[in-house]
Amino acid sequence: MHGFNKKMDIYEMKERVVLGFMAGMLFFLFTINASGQNIGNRAHRQWIGLNDLWTFSKDPDAVANPQDISSLKWKTVTIPHTWNARDVMDDEPGYYRGIGWYKRKFSTNPSLKDKDIFLSFNGANQETEVYINGKLAGSHTGGYTRFIIPVKDLLKFDGDFSNEILVKVNNRFNEDIAPLTADFTFFGGLYRNVNLLITDQTHFSTDKGGNGVYITTPAISARSAQVKVKSKLENTSAASKQLRLVTLVYDASGKMISTQNTPLKLAAGEKTELVQDLKAISNPRLWSPDDPYRYKLVTQLIDAKTKEVIDQVTNPLGFRWFKFDADKGFFLNDKPLKIIGASRHQDYEGLGNAVPDELQVRDIELLKAMGGNFLRVAHYPQDPVILETCDKLGILASVEIPIVNAITETAAFTENCKNMQVEMIRQNFNHPSVVIWAYMNEVLLRPKFTGDKTRQGIYFDHIRELAQSLDELTRKEDPSRYTMIACHGDFDRYNSVGLTKIPMIVGWNLYQGWYSGTPADFGKFLDKHHQELGDKPLLVTEYGADADPRIRSFTPVRFDKSAEYAIKFHQIYLNELLKRPFVSGGMAWNLADFNSETREETMPHINNKGLLTLAREPKDTYYLYQAYLLDRPFLKIASAAWKERTGRADSGRLVATQLLQIATNLKATELFLNGKSLGVKNSIDHICEWEVPFSAGQNKLRVTGTDNSMLSDEMDVSFKLLPFRFDAQSNTFIDLNVLLGAKRYYIDAQDRQLWIPDQPYKKGSWGAVGGEAFKGTNNRMLYGSDKNILGTDKDPVYQTQLVDLKQYKMDVPDGDYELTLFFSELVGGADKEALAYNLDNNHVKEKEEQRVFDLKINGMLCLDKFNIAAEYGYATAVNKKVKLTVLDGKGITLDFISVKGKTVLNALQLRKTD
Repeated sequence: MHGFNKKMDIYEMKERVVLGFMAGMLFFLFTINASGQNIGNRAHRQWIGLNDLWTFSKDPDAVANPQDISSLKWKTVTIPHTWNARDVMDDEPGYYRGIGWYKRKFSTNPSLKDKDIFLSFNGANQETEVYINGKLAGSHTGGYTRFIIPVKDLLKFDGDFSNEILVKVNNRFNEDIAPLTADFTFFGGLYRNVNLLITDQTHFSTDKGGNGVYITTPAISARSAQVKVKSKLENTSAASKQLRLVTLVYDASGKMISTQNTPLKLAAGEKTELVQDLKAISNPRLWSPDDPYRYKLVTQLIDAKTKEVIDQVTNPLGFRWFKFDADKGFFLNDKPLKIIGASRHQDYEGLGNAVPDELQVRDIELLKAMGGNFLRVAHYPQDPVILETCDKLGILASVEIPIVNAITETAAFTENCKNMQVEMIRQNFNHPSVVIWAYMNEVLLRPKFTGDKTRQGIYFDHIRELAQSLDELTRKEDPSRYTMIACHGDFDRYNSVGLTKIPMIVGWNLYQGWYSGTPADFGKFLDKHHQELGDKPLLVTEYGADADPRIRSFTPVRFDKSAEYAIKFHQIYLNELLKRPFVSGGMAWNLADFNSETREETMPHINNKGLLTLAREPKDTYYLYQAYLLDRPFLKIASAAWKERTGRADSGRLVATQLLQIATNLKATELFLNGKSLGVKNSIDHICEWEVPFSAGQNKLRVTGTDNSMLSDEMDVSFKLLPFRFDAQSNTFIDLNVLLGAKRYYIDAQDRQLWIPDQPYKKGSWGAVGGEAFKGTNNRMLYGSDKNILGTDKDPVYQTQLVDLKQYKMDVPDGDYELTLFFSELVGGADKEALAYNLDNNHVKEKEEQRVFDLKINGMLCLDKFNIAAEYGYATAVNKKVKLTVLDGKGITLDFISVKGKTVLNALQLRKTD
């Protein structure tokens, strides 16, 4: 892949316009508040957005320091911001992992001197130092949790814009900070919101980035709910305070239904905790995916003398109880509930991980609209708005810290992991949506010390010890929720190391039929767990198959990246999940495509397992999930995005027959083509299929339910019909785009080119004479290569080829043509480290081939001793274009003549120019 998608530039420009307007509004609010004009009217805490007016500079040579930043080159940015939005998509391996500096000026009025002032960062990846007026205010380790730093003592209270915030962020590799490696990109930057927090000197604690109030519901039934509230308080002033701690519970209509008033005294400089047991609430309305009813719990600190509210925090309160049963699955409020949902990464097309709140909320809305009831927040805590929206929409959730693939055996790594776990729990403690805290993902995927079994055993012991300490810490912090480790599909290894015994739930990331094995192996694995770990609840925490939205196939196979294979894969997995009551549920990997800079494949740098694209456009699989999960009648043309098709005409007909799939939860549907019924089809695993005879031009499709639902869906398909024989339909021929050695179609939306799979030559048509499909050295792919092709963003054009072909013939009618031949040497080049996500170890080392050949076109030598690798390098896009005139009905013949090794051709394009 090459360069940066132009659509991203346009989208980013639009975002800047919107964010620039928002920044101006925030600036207006902040200058009013910071000047002291409104502070006196509001006694309790204030959050003021500081996303505007920042400047930024990289510091790749680490030359700057807080006292001297003059050597840096600054540009204006708006928070959220990442410096990796572009470089993770280019052909150069790696992306900037180093230091970035942010600075901003602001004013502080003298009236704020008796307040406590903090800077709050919702996310900065991953080592952060915060300076105020050149002095260190605080630092934070870890890229995915909020941190709040007191800054009052370093501020100038002169009313002028004399205060400067300077933030140093570093996303370098650090062996003491998780994650060490992963199948996602470690974007650097201040990529979540930044706020100024102003409180009274007596306030709720901001320790570990929380709000100081922790709610539990020790006993709940349909008739009664107990509420216990623990408040962490601190008094930073020089005087003791007589206070009242007041907690109020409101229902969704705003009616107060419970209150507790507790007197207390806080000495100067004292920190304390106070627990309140509220009066039981009768007949509580329970929180669930079907009815996500939320109460509101308001906790106030009141000055006992003045009766003034000096601090206040508000938290959601949802009444629910749940359990995971190793035999019967998951229960919510004593009712069985099969968990089906998805995992989520936080990045977005063109934005990296610096995503505005509105787009993040939209993700959870799309999950809900899919019929999902669960979100695995993976592989790290995400923006606060995610769980807020889960609470609101009724999406259950698990949250985890990013211990992925491996650990470092140091005290610093352990302490950082523990701190991440505590921050995650305390910041998200009060969300009714959260039912699981997790702390490891596929930690044995790429074990260290493979050549030294004794040393590896010690390493495994250290992993187990870390898991045990994190599990104990989690249960101590929050006894009300479950703990979980997500393991990859090596059952025996995790069992022997002892990791299956530690958490309350074992999650399995399973890809039988994708990375290795067959889809039929999936159900066998689930049964093995139940037989050997019969007392341990089970979740399938990942499963999925890549679906590049540009690739289609009517003969889908593993790793072809087609939407059709992904449909088959998910049907099998959903069926196996749903029919086993002991499986609590499953989370598709992933809700949306996401960036993984080290990936190659058909869309380099992108993991295509999403049910949505990176820009959040639904794929066929998203509609399949709606068909499985929605409790209302549903019907949708699954390939709704495939609006332009091409294909070779059927023999003796002016149509091309191709498969069409309908996703539905109805028993049967009827399809109409241009107003004519193609009959009724019964749904099999929520899919109805038709062989549709598409004709050239516009084809109007309409599908209806056969019940009384009145449901219908329709789309127009523009079809480019290729002739079965040129002599029969010569007047219809315009162009031909062929992928050699492929069984898949490729849709190039940018250039509006439709590529079809190759065929053997038949007289009067086109095709190859001789040759066999290229197959790479890994065991996943049945044809083609998954290498990143340099110099192009149309990688699928070059990733398949015919090897050792003798001729390619096109019996086209007389006329003028432009012929483009596409080459890439797929064998050889520098050895690359096996990627962590590749679960298939049956990789054979490539042997470079000496490949030199001549090419003649209609008898004329066009390529003389052509050596792709020597002239252009490996896995690089090469185009050869020639214009020619066909006379006397001779058509076009390409002769491939080997000089050394085997001839190759990856693709060809023929365009009639007269």
